[in-house]
Amino acid sequence: MAYINFTDLSEEAQNRLLETSKEDVKRKFWDSIRKYVTENYGCFETMIGKEVFRNLYSYTYVFNI
Repeated sequence: MAYINFTDLSEEAQNRLLETSKEDVKRKFWDSIRKYVTENYGCFETMIGKEVFRNLYSYTYVFNI
């Protein structure tokens, strides 16, 4: 669950959410992404970037107004 202050949707807050999501993706899917990239000759950073945005949709957001 991500708690967001509705009045603070600044670039810093967005970057904080992306970093949290990136850490979450690495913790959950590191091995499977590494295996996929190795087998399919992809770019690891590109794959992580895509998964970070995909992971943001799985969060439950609570906006404090």
